[in-house]
This record gives sequence, C-alpha cells and structure tokens, in this order.
Amino acid sequence: MLIEDEPEDFQKSSDFDDSDGSLTVSFSSSYEESEDDEEPESTSGLAVVENEIEGDFDRLVQDIRQRNDPSLAKDWDINIQDEEQAFKDDLRAAAGIGKRRKGKSRASGPALSQQVRSLIGDGNQAFVDSNLPEAIRIMQEVIRIEPRATSAWSVLAQCYEDMNQKDRALQLRIMAAHLSHDAEEWDRLAHESRNLGFNQQALYCYRKLYSLDPSNVDALWDRATLAKEIGELKIARQSFLSILKRFPHDLTVLSEIRPILVELGDLATCTTLFQNAFDHYKECFPSGSGPISGPPGTESTSSIVPGGGFSMINLLVLADLYNTVGEHDNAVQVIKTGSRWLQGRGDQKYWDLLEDDREFDPEGFQRVPQGTASTLGDSDTASTSKVTHTGSAGGPNNVGGRGTVEMQSGYFPLDVNARHRLAIARIKMGDVNEGMIHANVVLQEDALDYAPLFIEIADAYYERGMWAEAKPIYEILGTNSSTSSVYILLQIASCLRMLDELKDAAEIYEHVRLADPNNNDAKMKLAEIYEIMNEPRKALDLVYQVIDSRKRRTRDPSQANGSSATGNPSTSLFSEKNAKPSTQSRSNNQNRLTQAQLKQLEAEKEREVLRSYNRVVEIWAGMLKEREAAAKELETGMQASKTIMQHGAAPEGPVEREWMLEAEKLVDTFRETRNLFTAARHNPFRGMFPKRRTRRPKDSADLEADEDRMASRLQLDLQIERSSQKFSKTDGVDIFRGISFNNWLHMILQYCFILTRRDQYELADEILRHILLSNAYMTPEFQVSIRLALISCAIEMHHFPVVVEQCRKLISSNQFNNEMYRLLLASLSSGLRPTDSFITSTLQKFFFREMKLSDVAVKDRELLKWNVALKRWAPILPSTLSSGGRKDRDKDKDKDLDKDLGDDPGEEDSDEAGGGAGGTDTTDRPALPTKDNPLTVAIYGQMCIAAKSYQSAIFYLLHAYDYCPDDAMVSLSLAIASIGRAMQRQSDNRHHLIAQGMAFLSKYRTLHAANPAHLSEVEYNFGRTFQQLGLHSHAVNHYERVLQMADKQGDNNFAKEAAYNLSLIYVLTGASPLAELLYRRWLSL
Repeated sequence: MLIEDEPEDFQKSSDFDDSDGSLTVSFSSSYEESEDDEEPESTSGLAVVENEIEGDFDRLVQDIRQRNDPSLAKDWDINIQDEEQAFKDDLRAAAGIGKRRKGKSRASGPALSQQVRSLIGDGNQAFVDSNLPEAIRIMQEVIRIEPRATSAWSVLAQCYEDMNQKDRALQLRIMAAHLSHDAEEWDRLAHESRNLGFNQQALYCYRKLYSLDPSNVDALWDRATLAKEIGELKIARQSFLSILKRFPHDLTVLSEIRPILVELGDLATCTTLFQNAFDHYKECFPSGSGPISGPPGTESTSSIVPGGGFSMINLLVLADLYNTVGEHDNAVQVIKTGSRWLQGRGDQKYWDLLEDDREFDPEGFQRVPQGTASTLGDSDTASTSKVTHTGSAGGPNNVGGRGTVEMQSGYFPLDVNARHRLAIARIKMGDVNEGMIHANVVLQEDALDYAPLFIEIADAYYERGMWAEAKPIYEILGTNSSTSSVYILLQIASCLRMLDELKDAAEIYEHVRLADPNNNDAKMKLAEIYEIMNEPRKALDLVYQVIDSRKRRTRDPSQANGSSATGNPSTSLFSEKNAKPSTQSRSNNQNRLTQAQLKQLEAEKEREVLRSYNRVVEIWAGMLKEREAAAKELETGMQASKTIMQHGAAPEGPVEREWMLEAEKLVDTFRETRNLFTAARHNPFRGMFPKRRTRRPKDSADLEADEDRMASRLQLDLQIERSSQKFSKTDGVDIFRGISFNNWLHMILQYCFILTRRDQYELADEILRHILLSNAYMTPEFQVSIRLALISCAIEMHHFPVVVEQCRKLISSNQFNNEMYRLLLASLSSGLRPTDSFITSTLQKFFFREMKLSDVAVKDRELLKWNVALKRWAPILPSTLSSGGRKDRDKDKDKDLDKDLGDDPGEEDSDEAGGGAGGTDTTDRPALPTKDNPLTVAIYGQMCIAAKSYQSAIFYLLHAYDYCPDDAMVSLSLAIASIGRAMQRQSDNRHHLIAQGMAFLSKYRTLHAANPAHLSEVEYNFGRTFQQLGLHSHAVNHYERVLQMADKQGDNNFAKEAAYNLSLIYVLTGASPLAELLYRRWLSL
C-alpha cells in the first residue's frame, strides 16, 4: 500500500505524516551530482534541461521500487553543498544567454493508462465533493501506479493546502514542478519556501529556476542574497560572480561580493574584480568624472559624479586588498594613478616616471636635492627621483650640473585615508623614508577620529622593526581611554623591550597583568623580561601561574549537538541546519592506520627506496660512458650539427633514461615526505616516528612546550649559576630510509644538473629551492652547497637574476667573507645580461649597506650588536649605521646617509637589524674586521662604472686605492673611471681627468710588469684607452703588439678582441684591405 504509518526511525527528518498515512518526499544528494545543464536557448537545449530535471524524479521513483517499500517514507536529505558543483556548471553554461522562449517545448508527462485516468477522475470528484481524505487516498494510489502523473501531485498538494498544511502542500508542489518545467512555478515555490523559513529548499528552487531561465538575473540576485543571509558564502560567491558576467564592473554587485570574498579568503579574485573595474571606469571616464551608472535594469542618472561612480572608497578598497596580499607596489600605483584620475589629471602620466611620491607632497615640504653629497655612501646611482625630462611640466630643476632634471613637488591634495594607504604600502615595501612623509601627515590628525589609521601605521613600523617610530604612536593611543586597549599596551611594552628599556616594559606588562589576570601572554612576556633582568624567582612564579591556569582550563564537552535531533521535525526537503555531526571525524579515526601498520608501511617504502638508489649508483658510470660515446659520434658530420642544434647536447640514451626515471622516483619520494619539511625549520629531522614526550592537544602544544621549557630553564638558573645544559633536545637523524642525507643531496644535485642540460631548468630550480627548505639541510654547509647548485644551473641557462639572488644570500649568511664577493664577480663574468644584473638597484643598495656596515665595524664596533634572529652583526639602531658611528660628521651629511640607508630591496634576505637581541653564545659569530676592506668599496665603484656614474666611481675607488694601493685591478678601474668621466660633456676638468687616468694606467702597467703572462692584457688595455681618446696611431701600436705576442707565445686571450678593435680603426681610416686581412687571420672560423 501507498499509505502507511511512518516508522519512528524517520522522525528525525520526516517531511509530513498524519494518522491515516504518510507521504515523505526528499532528495538524495546523488540525484543531483550528475546534472550538467546545457544552454536552454534552443528547443534541443531546453529539452536537455527538462530531461535532467525529470531525471531527479525518475531516480527517486526507481529507488523506492528497488527498496520494495510500499510507502514513500524515505529520508531525502539534499546536501546543499553537494548541489553546488552541478550549479556551477549551470552558471558557466548560462553566460550571455537570452531569455528562453515562452511555452513548453514538448508535451509533459507520460501517456496515462485507462485505470490511472479513471482513478484521477475519481480523485478529482472526491476533491470537488470536499472529501479530502478520500481524494488523498486515491491520488496516492495514482502516484504509486504512475509517479509521473502531474495532476495527481497537484491535486494532492491542493488537498493539503485546503487542510491548512501549507508546508506539506509546498513539498508536493515542488515534486510536481519537476514534471511541469515551468520557471514561474519554481519562482513561486522559492518565495514560498523562503517565507516559511526553508532557506536551503529556497536555494534549490532558485537553482532550478535559473537552469530553466538563465536570463533571469533576479533569480540569481535573490539566490545570492539569501545565501549570504544564511551563511552559504560559496553559493553567494558563485551567484554574484555570475551576475558580474552579465553586468561587468557593477559597483553594487562588487560591494556585495567583497565581504564574501574576504570572508572566504579569496583575496586574489576580489583584487582582480576591483582592478578590472578600476581599469574599466578609467577607460570610460578619462576625465575622472561622469554620469553614474544605475543598477541593472535601470537608467543612469544625468548627474556628474567623480569617477562615474568609482569613487575614492573603491580606490581605498583596492589599495587595501593589494596591501593585504603583499603587492605593495600595486597599492602605491593604484593610489597615485587613481587619485590623479579623480582629480582630472589623468593625462599627467609623467609623474609615473618618478619612483617617489613627490606628486602628493604636503604643502610646504621641501625635498633634499639628490646627488649633492660627497661623503662615503653618497652615490648618484642611488638617487630614485631623477628622470630625463625635456619639458617643463612639474617644474624641472637642473641638479648638480649632472645633466639630469629633477621634478619639483606637485603639492597636489590627497585624501587622508588615501595617504594612509600610501604610507602603509611604502613602509611595508621597504621605502621607509617615503612612507614616513605620508605617515607624519596622517599623524597630524586627531587621534580620536583616526585611531584605526594610527594603529595600522604603528603596526607597519613595528613589523618593519622600527620600534622607536612605532612607540610614540602607540603611546598617543594608550594615553586616551577611548583609544587605549590591552593590545595597545602590549605593543608599547614590546617596543620598549626591543629598545632595551626593560624596566618600563616590565611596568606596563605588570599593569596589564593586574588589569587582566587571565592574560597568559602578558605573563609570559613579563617572565621573559624578568629572566633577562636576572630575576629568575619572579619569572618562575609567573610561569607557574601560566602552567596552573592551563591545567585548570576545562574543555567544554560537545555543545547541544543533540538538541536538533529531539526538536520538532522539519518539513523542508533539505537539512536546514549547517552544523555537521561528529560522525565524520569518528569515521576518519576508524580508517586511520595503527602505529604498527604505519611502521610496516614505512619499512616497505625504505626497501623500495634502497633498491632504486642502488640501481642509480650502479648505472651512473654506464650512463657517463654512454654520453661520452654519443658525444664522440656527434663530433663530425651535418647530422651531428642538426642533432646538437635540436638537443643542445648528445641525445638521451637508454641508460640515461633509466637513471633519470629512477632518480625522479627518489626525488619525488624525498619531496613528498612531510617530516622532512616541517613548519619548525630549525628543528632537525628526528626520523619518521619520533618519540613524543607527552600527549597534548595539537592546538596548544607549542604554547605549552614553551611554558614547560621556560620553567625548566628558570629552575636550573635557580639551582646552579647558568648551567651550560638548558633543556633536553632530541638529537637529529642523518639517515632517511637507509640513505644518508649526503648521498640524498648528491643524487638530487646530479638529477637537477641533468634536468638543466635537458632544458628543464624551471623544474630543476623548483626542486633545489624546495630542498633548501628541508629540515635535513638546515646546516650552513648544506645550505651553501644547494645555493651553489642553484647558481650553477642559473649560469648554465643565463638566468642571472637568480645568480644575484643566491649570491646575495650567501654573502648575508657569511658576513665579512670576501670569498662570497668573489663568487658573485666570477658568476657575472662578462656580457650584457650579466652586466644588467650587476648594476640592478637592489644589488647596489645591498652592497652599499654591506660597505657601510664594514666601515662601522672597523671604526666604531661598539655600535654593533649580534642579531640572533638574522645571525649577523647589525647596528644597534638604523641611524647608527647611517652616520657610520662618527659623531663629528656634519648633520646634513647624516641626513643624506639616512636617506640612502632607508632604501631596501624588499626581499626576504633583507639585512636590516630587527627582531633579535644579543645572545651569549659567541662560537658561531664571524669575527669583526680589524682593517678596512678594499674589496667591497672597489666592487661598488665598479658598479658605478658599469652604470656610467664615473664621478661616484672615482670617489669609491680612491677609497679602495687608499686601502690597497698595490692592487692592479683598483688602478685599472680608476683609469677607466677617470677617462670615462673625462669623456662626459658635464666634465669641467677634462684634461686633468685624462692625465689622472693615464697615471693610474701607468701604475697598473708597473704592477704587472714583473709577470709576462699579463703583458698582452696591459697592451690591450692601453690600446683600448687610446682608441677611446681618438689617438688611433698609438692604439694601433699597442694592438699590433698584442697580435705579435699571440703569434710568438700562443697567448690568444686578447688576440681576437685586439684584432676586432684594430679592424674598426682600419675601416674608419680607409685601410679596408688591412682590415680584411685581420678578418681572415683572426676573425674567421
């Protein structure tokens, strides 16, 4: 029978029941997973949609028949999240589709038998006679015989409607709607479901409505707003994105979707949407204003508004997004170009040529002209505000007679909120001096009105390690009760601690502890300060308080999970509550392997790895012989040339192919092991199954471990006088799956080198950078080896920016070690691309800091301290490094040096001091230099030469000459810089510079006179100098001597260069036959 009392098992989510019978209808998530709505524009497309909707109904009936259940009492519970995948397909198919044609595309419903038609007639008559129980019984019988009889569902729904059971009637109408394919009916059902509070059911109806009528944007809007209200953010996100496909750059939709994307963490999509809208409005309204566009379906207003509706608030949103994702350069660009556009100055694009923000300098602010200083560290290459300018816009001003034009400040107004974003971006990207200009303007406002802006500026200073600048801002906020908070007080205390004002910091932490006795973070910070101040008893007392608080902390059991099960059953087709029971985690625990099973699996993997590694070692020699044999076969012949051009080397043989396959498996095994790449990078690898001391919850394990370690350390401090034993630490393991880490690294490097030779440099670079992060290779020796491998691969493929990056890291980690500087010079030997990488602004600033740091270490080493976090010697304060520690220096020069020091490359290996205090262990510290280092100064001077900043080059090279007057390379560099400066039109002492250059060149020849191997080099450099000066007769003599030495001694190092330069002189003077002889003798293959 169709009518049957509903069993108690279904009371949890039953749909409806009565004393005479029950009819429960619901959906299984599997009924919707296969949906893939096509375009319903054509008749065939609409038929596909209708067939898929009817497929839900057919699957339902088939399931009931398979269960041989005479009743329809099945718990259909659609999971709305599972429905979304099919709905996304609908949205993708719906983009750009017009409204579907009215009317049904085909006849609905099957052909009914005579028995069914008779029953339907009887049911209709019973309904007309107001015999509702009989009508319900007959229509249920009709549904049992032919579930696709639409009229039976409709009459049954009307019966329950008349019985004032609207929720059950609504449920039956939804079943009938699957067969009628009427979009307007789905719309009515969605609104009724929403009015009755069945929100998940309403979302389902809106989805069916949109699948039938993709042009119905109102349905998408209603679905999106409903999903947003009930917290279904992913559904709301997809619906709003679909609306944006039809109405791109609509600001109303953007304002609705922005908090959703932020909540979901999809900042990249949010940033892209606002950036595209910004570009669109700039293109549509180049003047910066226009009529605002109304919402979809309405007319635009005629009033002129800034940006055509894309106002300053939208610019601030976009800038905040860029700052949040770390793209601070884009944030600066958005604020500058957007503000300029809104002010109607969009055509003044010349401001973009400047790297600073002088366009929006505050009124009355005067910038220091660049390039006027003459002390150590002043370089025209470090100037970032000069442009080559031929017009007069912006007030160009000639500076220092150097041929460059400096733009005057624009003094254009800038909204305080926009200036705040600009300050944050500048500070976080490392352009601190520029950011401080804007920050000071913002800080002049009332702290009560702009407290959030003050906090963000202070936080930016704090994150940058500029505690002296952050502390006054926090103090301003902390002195007012309306802006003060525990967070502000803790930040003030932290700044004081970083500035070594420990007593003041302890007072603030104590104040916070008394005001909030449960603030364990403040207690631990205070304990750390007491430990530094050598008051271990106070510190230990605080740590014990924190440990006792943690032990007394009670964990609440599951909160009211069973309330939903015992409440009134819902008649919605969906589970209207989003809370998931804990059965998922319970099932995961049941499927988890035991410790013994894991160890057995690890043993099998170890045996497999050993087999592969032994095979790799075994065939390595055979692979090398195979490559040598293949290379010999390709030495001659046209086919060999073609093969080399195609492959770049000998083609891959079978042995090499096997080696690469085995090595690839080993490398993937190593990289996929999570224990080798833990978050705590400085902890050594302790094996696949390290022993655990305690069993604590993972969410508080780190915090509890810190508390216990600190308590143990303080106890030792009280018992003995600073014992060398601090706390136990598990020793590291140097073997992984039977192979030592040295052998692992050797095999990985071989694999990456072969990948590079096979033009798979990107993969090799990715592997090496990943291995660099492994806990197994945290020691300096391993780090240097991997970085050298990265440099080797980059040199092979001419990726010189990578060479510079890795050499910088080696220099930073090996402070005061000249070998790292020589490695950089050797890696960037010659060529245009290496030269471009050699003179990049970031590398120049890096060398400038290293050069001044070395200078301070020699002259005022007491101004340096050991930074534990960076493992480098660093200045106590940034201003110390800027002044070089020389108290008698002119204050104006100090300001220039401060400005140069503020430049930061913005990379992860930035060498600014911060985040660490002086440690007690001195065994791993590099020794401070005791005399001036000519190498760093000479390299910086050579950078200036390569950048054609000869005047600055002379300044630094003269310092290097003072430090080491007998170095031939310094003398040669000074000669090149002097003559290069003499050839510039700005030079006013041309003859003196030429004489100076020839003097240094003569000194260079004298230093090399004792070594015959350098005679050809000396002659070539003299010839090149005379050729540059236009003294061709002298140049010819020296070039001919180089060629004579090459003929007699076989020294061809400079022969081709000399022959080429000599041929240029011959061609210029009309001696073409002599040039042709040089071509045939020296320059022909």
